[in-house]
Amino acid sequence: MLTDATATAPSARRRTGRAHDDAPDTKEAAAHLATLDGGPEYDLLCEEIVTAWLPMANRLAGRFRNKGENLEDLRQVAAMGLIKAVNRYEPERGAFESYAVPTITGELRRHFRDRMWDVRVPRRVQELRNKVRVARRDLMDQPGHDAEPGIAELAEHTGLTEAEVHDGLEALTSYRALSLDAEISADPDGFSLADTLGTSDPAYDFITDREAAKDGLRRLPERERTILYLRFFEDMTQSKIAEELGISQMHVSRLITNSCARVRAEAVRGDESTEHGTGHARAA
Repeated sequence: MLTDATATAPSARRRTGRAHDDAPDTKEAAAHLATLDGGPEYDLLCEEIVTAWLPMANRLAGRFRNKGENLEDLRQVAAMGLIKAVNRYEPERGAFESYAVPTITGELRRHFRDRMWDVRVPRRVQELRNKVRVARRDLMDQPGHDAEPGIAELAEHTGLTEAEVHDGLEALTSYRALSLDAEISADPDGFSLADTLGTSDPAYDFITDREAAKDGLRRLPERERTILYLRFFEDMTQSKIAEELGISQMHVSRLITNSCARVRAEAVRGDESTEHGTGHARAA
């Protein structure tokens, strides 16, 4: 059984900066998990450890809440990082928290790097963008520097080549897409970008199904929800999910099948309850 503890191992304190009141004592559970190779006992123990450390993962997700992403989505990403940490943790390397915190934080940062750009650009170009953005700000803040710095000036200030500065400048406009209200034509009778969009959204056909599945998804364990999220929302293959979470592809397949069956059964029960309630209302 897992027990709560108010103290954190010294190595974890140095890594995270402070001890956390919600840091549980999972040392024995993690050590036993490392000796197992899948199976029901592994799944149960993994779920217990994830549940115990989930408050910490949610707290780490909260640090990124003002960066333009929904907090619930951030918590889902943090939970995925936590599951990775649980599955890959090796007790002989030190305290779990000192391993889990950078794993979860790295997952959150990777989410912003890979998912939050409206126009996907390579990581190298994103780094160039940041250097160019800082250099522009520094140069514009200098006394008497009113004009926009040129490519040659930015290259000299950053130590980059002019070609790299050019790539960084282009990336500055790639983080956010053009507004739907942006005018496409300069003509007085011109039109906006929204005026060029008018196709039907096929997602409307799935609203009822998605609503019916919500209750069943909420009742799934955290790891099963994460696997379904990766498979059906991130469009990841079963083998890729297995690699990400440190488990076998066969195990992922079994969890997906069982989870979908549980969600489907929950949706059917919800429909039957609704119909039963409607029947009573009509009889009354």
